[in-house]
Order: sequence, then structure tokens, then C-alpha cells
Amino acid sequence: MRISRSLRTTSAAALAFGIALAAPGMAQAQSAAAAPANANDDSYAGNDQDIIVTATKRAESQSQIAMPISAISGDQLNKMNANSLSDYINRLPGVVFNDYQPGVSEVVIRGIAATTYHEQGQTTVGYYLNEINVVEPGFPIGIPDVDTFDLDRVEVLRGPQGTLFGSSTLGGLVNYVVKTADPSKLDAAAEGLIGSTAHSGGDLNYAGKIMFNLPIIKDKLAVRVMALQRYDAGFIDNVGLTPEKKGSNDFRTRGLRGSIVFTPFEGTKITYLGAYQDTKLDDQTYITYANSYSRSTGRVEPQTTSFLLNSLRLDQDLGDVATLTVLGAIDEKKNYTLFTDPYGYVTGTFTGPNVAYDYANANANIKTIEGRIASKDNGGPLNWLIGVSYMRATKFSYDQMFAPGANAYITANPGGFAYPASVLAPNDRIYGYLSDTLNTDFGVFGEATWKPLKGFEITVGGRYYSTRAEGDVTNKAGFVSGSPVDLSGHTDQKDHGFTPKASLAFRPNSHFLAYMTYSRGYRVGGINPNAGLLPTIPTAYASDKVDNYEAGIKTTLWNRLTIDASIYNIDWHGIQARLFGPAPQYYSYVTNAGSANIVGVEFAGSFRATRALTLSTNVTYSDAELTTFLPDTFAVGGGYVSGSTLPGSSKWSVASTISYDRDDLPGKPSFEVAHRYLSKAPVAFGSTSTRGDFNIFDARASFTLAGHFRLTGFVNNLFNEYGILNAPFTSQFAPAYSIVRPRTYGLRIDWKL
Repeated sequence: MRISRSLRTTSAAALAFGIALAAPGMAQAQSAAAAPANANDDSYAGNDQDIIVTATKRAESQSQIAMPISAISGDQLNKMNANSLSDYINRLPGVVFNDYQPGVSEVVIRGIAATTYHEQGQTTVGYYLNEINVVEPGFPIGIPDVDTFDLDRVEVLRGPQGTLFGSSTLGGLVNYVVKTADPSKLDAAAEGLIGSTAHSGGDLNYAGKIMFNLPIIKDKLAVRVMALQRYDAGFIDNVGLTPEKKGSNDFRTRGLRGSIVFTPFEGTKITYLGAYQDTKLDDQTYITYANSYSRSTGRVEPQTTSFLLNSLRLDQDLGDVATLTVLGAIDEKKNYTLFTDPYGYVTGTFTGPNVAYDYANANANIKTIEGRIASKDNGGPLNWLIGVSYMRATKFSYDQMFAPGANAYITANPGGFAYPASVLAPNDRIYGYLSDTLNTDFGVFGEATWKPLKGFEITVGGRYYSTRAEGDVTNKAGFVSGSPVDLSGHTDQKDHGFTPKASLAFRPNSHFLAYMTYSRGYRVGGINPNAGLLPTIPTAYASDKVDNYEAGIKTTLWNRLTIDASIYNIDWHGIQARLFGPAPQYYSYVTNAGSANIVGVEFAGSFRATRALTLSTNVTYSDAELTTFLPDTFAVGGGYVSGSTLPGSSKWSVASTISYDRDDLPGKPSFEVAHRYLSKAPVAFGSTSTRGDFNIFDARASFTLAGHFRLTGFVNNLFNEYGILNAPFTSQFAPAYSIVRPRTYGLRIDWKL
């Protein structure tokens, strides 16, 4: 089995290489690994300089890092008219986006996922903002989708990052890097957008964004502020509402960011960063009628999320030897969500405004602190980094389900129920769930790189971690639980271990790099949200881990062709599998079961055919399968056999772009056509529903006006492709599909001082 999978992977590598070189007309993928740019360049046109990234906790050129990393500069994000993750993240090699509920949707890297909805436990990808962890362990109440305005870059590391970043990085990580205050110059920028989406009922999309950077003491003290509001018109009609609501899933994002940078002495830099963003979804994004833009719920299902981050960072030069970095942060997150439950609880009402509904309030607080010392690269044979980190995260959620009229119905028909209405439906509440959790994570980490010979590098590293996951869950007495008393569960898990990493790199010159790497990633365990409801649901689940083996190359030829390719083999052990109990409650829970193997090839290539014309593509092939039986008590056959595809793991994904930039002409015109393809994949273990198998084309044109203004016209989903992104839940009544946003066109104007 392993031999044949390896042969298939090698063949896929050759095929991906051939596609990229023999068919450059497939258009450019928006990949940092393939598209050279400078994150600090303010010009609208690209250039030949490499992006400097810090996701390895050092400032390094991405092309010289012996690992697969993509970075998209702020200027590249601007050029592609990207606002949120769905606009760019799925254009990177090895990356897909489980786009479902805004503000909670998850990035998946290299197919490491047990669901296309939300991981019930810790996410398999880490999320950071300026190196600060912004997602708590356990079921995340919010995953910040940071608006791209005034971002310096977005860095995506592929493969486990357990050594430098700790838990939650099985597949890799996403690091948003926002611009902070610049004491050297006065700066300002603004953006306005207006557009229209098919099936929106005539409602318009709009956005307004502004930034101002003010030096207070030249080269020593500065302040930077940014504000934005973006509105995306809904395109899904809720036919169950009275009256019917056209485009019910209207979505609004607001954000504020502010920073203060102070350099009191040469070599000392203190940075304060504050960031706030909230989202408001008027009605949920799923549809209940296949091949349509319609849903029917009888009541609106709103959702709001927010996060507020405050952080302080010290960067201190320690002379010729090293630099010291200390950073601490507090992140507050909130989530409110309402869903209908069309199961006819108590009263037998399946539709309309009196159908049962569930609403949840949740909040989380994440405190982090990290200190590290890194040697300076002075051309010597040894470089090193050592650090210590600590995280403390608390989370509380209260989830309640109501069935209008349930109390009166049970009172009028007492013989049909085992317990009185005061027990089964107090104030019509038929279910209640409280969760209170505490997670701590202490780590000591380090890496060292030795250069025994010119062109050769050996890197070894590791992290010692000590984690604790404490949690209490109370499932209230009521009709759904079927219990006259509260059912509860408690866990207090402690875990510790060592996460190793080793790599060998060969760099004969600045234009070629080859590397081999072994790395490990892990997730912490936790308490099950429905602990105590069924004997078959375990109270808690344990950690899981992945071991990653890969090799890759990065090269530049003739100053025109760049290639970044890697091949990997990942073993996933003790999977935190998200499963469901029996109908009609469908209680979700996590259990450690089964193992999986993922083999794949990632290719990113860019060819500058002329000074103006650039052709680029990203191609990923992935084969992600269970390698042992995954038991599921309530599934047909009692589980899922070895060889079953992991949920959402498409064999192929392609993202390509053709760019034509004439910065030598008046107006510096730029034209771009982008394409992406995602092949079919199952949405859940044992499900016949699939997502993917669609092609999306986008087109953009932009011109400079009067020096400081740039006008961009765009059409996204040019051919109005109907693509299924998710179908994670199905009931006996209706499926729940999430779909690609239909054709959207508009104009955007940018101004820079």
C-alpha cells in the first residue's frame, strides 16, 4: 500500500511539473512562492524582489527558507481585490477553505481535517496576528478573518509547525502581518468600493476604508490608525419567512486598528498594537434546496462575532551577538448564533416561526506571552534561537433550545410525557448546555542551524510542552436530553511531551535551494460538549499528532522562471474525529480513533514571458486516506474502512493567473485573469454528498488616475459557476449546502498619499 501510494505521488509530481511548464496559459496563481514582490513596496506594479517574512520568528527571504511557505504582500492582495480569506487563501498550493459561517470558517492545509464544517476540538491550522495566537483550544467560537486593508502581508506555512508555534499546527499556520506605525514618514491611504452580486435582489455591495500614519517625534515615535466597514449583499432567498426575504444573508464587517511605535534608544523598539473587528450576518449562508439560491427556515438565523486584541512587544538589540523579543497579548472574542431545529420537537412543528430554535452565546479570553533570543547571522557556521512561551485561555458558552408552545402542549397532554412541563420545557426551553473550560500551555523551544560546509545546512530543533485542559459541561434537564436532572461531565487532563524537527538544506548559490525535513505537530485534548448525554459519548478526548516527511526545491532560472515544489508524506495518529449520535438529536462529539496517511505534491511556478506578461500557476495533488478502521457506533457498518478519503480532501486543486502590467505607459494599466479549480471530495466520513468539482474565473483591470488614485474594475466568478463548498449536515428534511458566491462585479478606487 505504502509503495503504490509513493509511486502515485512521484507520478503526480511529474504531472504537476509538466502542467506548469507545458501549459503556461493556465494563468497565474496568486502565490507568494511563485510571485516575486516586496511587502514594503508601495508601487502598484510588482517587482523582482523577494518578500521578507517573519513566520519562522526571524526576518528572512521566503525563497531562502528551507520549508514550504507562501506569502502574499499587501500590494498583491490589493491587486487581486482581496478582502477576506475566501478571496485569496484557496489560491495557495496545498490550501483549501471550508467556507461556511463567516468569522468561524476554517482553513485546511494538506488535507488534514476530520470535517468540512468546524473541528469540534482544536483547529488543525494555527492562526496568528503579528505572531500572536488568536484562536483558543477546543471548538473555536471565532476564527478572525482579518480584512486585508493595511496588511503588510499574509504568511502561510505548510506542514506541521509544532516546534516554534506549539499546538494546533498539524497542517500549518496562517500569520496575518498588519502594518504598524512608521516614525519615518507621514502616510495615509483610503479605499472605496461599490458592486453588485447576482441574486442579491438589487442590493449593492460597498466598502469604505481609511488609514493615517502620523510621526510625532521624527524616527522615534509614531501613531497609526485604520478604520473600515464592508458590506456584502446577500444572495440567498429565505422562502420560509413571511414575507419572503430576498438576499437574506447580508453580511457586514467593521474594523479598527491602532498602533504606537516608540524607539527611545538605538536598538530598542516598543510596539503597542490594538485590533478590533466584528462581523454581523443577518441570516445563515446555507441553502436547503439543492441547485438553488434558496433556503427555508421559518425564522431568521443571525450570527455576530468579534475579537479585540491588545498586545505589547519589545525588540531589543543585544549587540553583535543576538536580539531579544518579548511579546504579550490579551485577546477577547465573542460569538452569538441562532439556528432553527426542524425536527418537530414536542409540538410536531417542523416549519414556520414556531419551529424549535437554538441560540448560543460564547466568549473566550486568550492571554499569551513569549520571550525569545535569536543569534544574529554574521556569516558564521552556527545560528540559533531559543525561547519560552505561555498561554492561558478561558472559554464559556451557554447554548439553549426553545420550542414555542412546548410548555403548554405538555401541560395539556401530560399522559404522553414521562415528566411534567416544568421539567421538560420550563419557559419552553427544551435543552440547555453550559460549557466552562480552561486551557494552559507552557513551552520551551529552540532551533539551531549548523553550516559544516559551504552550501550545506543542518537544522535541528524541538519544543518541550506541558499542557492542561480542564473543563466542565452541564446538559440541563429537559425534553431533548430526556432526563429530569442535569447531566454533567468534567475533565482535567495534563499532557507533556517533546516535538522534534530536523532538516537538511543544500544551497549552492542564491538561485537554488533543495531541502529535506522531518517535523511533528500536535493538538491538545479536551472535554466533549455533549458529555453525559449518551453512554456512547466519551467525556473527553485526548491529543493527536502528525509526523511529516518532505523534500522540496526552490529555484530561479534566467531571472524569468521561479519554481517552488515539494513532496510530502504525513502520518496522522489518534485522529480527533468529529462524529454524530443517533437521530433525531444528532449529538456531536469527538473521539480519538483511526489513523490516516496523506501523500501529496505542491507546485508553484511563475514565468515572466515579457517585461509586461507574467504566467503563473499553483498545482496540488493530494491523496488523504484512513489507514485503519475508524469506529462509529451510529454509522452503517459501524465505522469507516481503511482507504476512506478524509473529509474535504480533494485530489487536485489548481489556481492560475495571467497578468499584463504596463507601468511604462500613462496610467500604468494592469489586466489580470485568474482561474481556480477544486476537484470533488466527500464532505464527511460516510457521506455521499460532495463538494468541489468547479472552475471559477475572475477578471480585473486597473489604471492610475491623477497620480494618487487607482481605479479597479473587477468581475468575480465571471461565468456565474454554481459550486458547492460544503454540505456538512443533512437531515431527514433538507440538506444544508454552502455555495460559491455568484457573479459579482464592481469598481474600487484607491488613494495613497
